[in-house]
Amino acid sequence: MRVLIVSVIIVIIDQATKLFVKGFSIPFLHFKYAGMYEGERIPVIGNFFRITFIENPGMAFGFDPGINFKLWISVFSLAASIGLIIYLYFVRNQRLSLRIALAFILGGAVGNLIDRMFYGIFYGYASIFYGRVVDFLDVDFFDFSIFGRSYDRWPIFNVADAAVTIGVLILIIFYKKNSEQNEIPEPVGSGLDEFPVDDTHSNGTEEEQNDSIKESSEENKKEDGETDHGKEIPL
Repeated sequence: MRVLIVSVIIVIIDQATKLFVKGFSIPFLHFKYAGMYEGERIPVIGNFFRITFIENPGMAFGFDPGINFKLWISVFSLAASIGLIIYLYFVRNQRLSLRIALAFILGGAVGNLIDRMFYGIFYGYASIFYGRVVDFLDVDFFDFSIFGRSYDRWPIFNVADAAVTIGVLILIIFYKKNSEQNEIPEPVGSGLDEFPVDDTHSNGTEEEQNDSIKESSEENKKEDGETDHGKEIPL
């Protein structure tokens, strides 16, 4: 279960970057960090990569299924995260690639789950499970359409979304290796059947074998008789 450290690191990085973008305050220390205002853009590599602060009310990569599904998405994310932790325990002796992939997916799921469960309460705009996910990674990409919407840039995402995507890619890449490990090997035979017996050099027919045995017996008797004849009888 040491791979859970990977999940914890992903959650820490994800939440730290989100707080840096959105801002936060610590009242008892009289500390307040303003962060970015929603919709603000900070170019990093020209227009190809920039930090753009938005809040996503729905799922990953800005997909919004509607407010009626918000609670179900949050509850499903919680159940899926618990299920992944349990599954990681059962595959603790499996290939490292499988466990790393699941740890990435778990870290990403928990990262966004924290937003959905607690950000509405922390920032005072919604109840538990109804918080909005903070997205800020804005990358230019080729034009494409998904879920009936057209994009001239990749949908703005966050570290948690990236971790889930990386985990799924690792699963796809190493799927064959992981499945081969779980296959039960076929029993290996003794190997005797692999080498056919050549009867052309056998000892002949049954009658010839019997004659050979008789001749051998007679020769043995003859030799025994000659040996006994040559022995001296002690007085």
